[in-house]
Amino acid sequence: MKKTITTTITALLLITNIVGQTQSTVIKRGLSPQKIGEQITKKELKKHILILASDSLEGREVGKPGELMAANYIANHFKKIGIPPYKNSTYYQEIPLHQTTIKDVYLKINNTELKFKKEFYTYPNFNETEIIEQEIVFLGYGIESKNYNDYNINVEGRVIAILNGEPKNEQGKYIVSGGGQKSPESNWKFKLKTAKSKGVKAVIFISENYDGDYEKVEHKIEHPGVSLMDKEDPVPFVYVGVKTANLILGKNKLEKIKNKIKTKQRPIHKKTQNSIVLRTQNNSSKFTGKNVLGFIEGSDPELKNEIIVITAHYDHIGIIDGLIHNGADDNATGTAAVLEIAKAFQMAKKLGVNFKRSILCMPNSAEEKGLLGSYYYVENPEFPINNTIACLNVDMIGRMDELHPKDSNYVYLIGADKLSTDLHNISESANKKHVKMDIDYTFNDPKDPNRFYYRSDHYNFAKKNIPSIFYFSGVHEDYHKHTDTTEKIIYEKVEKITKLIFYTAWELANATERPKVDKTNTFNLNRY
Repeated sequence: MKKTITTTITALLLITNIVGQTQSTVIKRGLSPQKIGEQITKKELKKHILILASDSLEGREVGKPGELMAANYIANHFKKIGIPPYKNSTYYQEIPLHQTTIKDVYLKINNTELKFKKEFYTYPNFNETEIIEQEIVFLGYGIESKNYNDYNINVEGRVIAILNGEPKNEQGKYIVSGGGQKSPESNWKFKLKTAKSKGVKAVIFISENYDGDYEKVEHKIEHPGVSLMDKEDPVPFVYVGVKTANLILGKNKLEKIKNKIKTKQRPIHKKTQNSIVLRTQNNSSKFTGKNVLGFIEGSDPELKNEIIVITAHYDHIGIIDGLIHNGADDNATGTAAVLEIAKAFQMAKKLGVNFKRSILCMPNSAEEKGLLGSYYYVENPEFPINNTIACLNVDMIGRMDELHPKDSNYVYLIGADKLSTDLHNISESANKKHVKMDIDYTFNDPKDPNRFYYRSDHYNFAKKNIPSIFYFSGVHEDYHKHTDTTEKIIYEKVEKITKLIFYTAWELANATERPKVDKTNTFNLNRY
């Protein structure tokens, strides 16, 4: 084995120095896509991960110096391996962003002034506002769906109070989804989107586990809210607990209303004569994030206009409570994979091992702020979005989860078959032919409560009807903690998954036809 690898590397080095080699000459020397893929190694991947997840990059939070350092490192890698700047000018697509921090927030219901954080909270992600109303409408769960609709009354211009989640029936099943898992409509972002479409003035979310919910999102409250410059703000909203809910509805009324909804399985509304005053003052500033683009042109005169996009977010969550969150698995692993895939394709191009379609390797930013970098790209593509035939997205591929405690030879694939049978078949074929990993489709189920399909950058491509795969090794105890560090990464696993993605991309690049979109996605693509 050692002799074979040494011989291959020597051949590669020799051929790199030979100008004008034809494809047939190269093939005679024993080179092939398989040999190119074998040059993806854990050693090279580890080098990238150690740099990207080092303390010097301070957690790579978008808009911070560490993110810029990471972007420059990625661009320099593209330059080093011979990928020119796209449009002969730059490797960067600037993402116009603004950030908001809460300067002051005031909430008063009737004559009771509530204490920020202790009795209510909100996020710093909407414009300064002042709302004074004499009525609050209790609107159940704030859900609009085929079999359950809280919006059968007009609430335009009103302040509404709604419960978190979605209702259950007496058998313990969710009324909206009809099963044991919540529906997408129960998500708070989906509810805000629905409220905005109905002209609602403000939303009061009622949390029955206020302290627990606050603890989960405290970092969002303390950190600046980040959004795209041209994206509309959501409806102003606050979260309150049961005590405040009873202030709005009347003592002990909340539980009674919930029970009525459960037994009758239909919405209950209540107009309450409660005054509300909500004021927010914010500090705002503009800044830019950076998507980094490495474009490698295909060899076919016609098919080179079609593109496979390979993405991985390189940003992370920065410094929280004085602790650097290095994000080794999330997502230095995925970023390293994209860098080495770019190197493999560029090596193939130099050596005349041709691929017909073009490859866009795009480490993107602002994923941790709501998939903003990938959203900006698909809305402002540097290459025609209709020519993008597939998206292969890499996010957290370096650890094992509790479902696979003893075997690292697995990878979760999410979304492969949701739009295209062809993409799924190509993916399966590449795995069987080259890496032979255990493909786990657990999270490919729209009813999966984790909803990972909605939580990484492939989602924005899928919304554009582009066949997409999300490569993932699962969550672990260090997810979004300062303990997500490099010594815990399983580098052999990262290597294997990276090779799988490379071979899948290679098959896509050389297929006779682009993958057909022949399926109706069973995931909700209008979620946010």
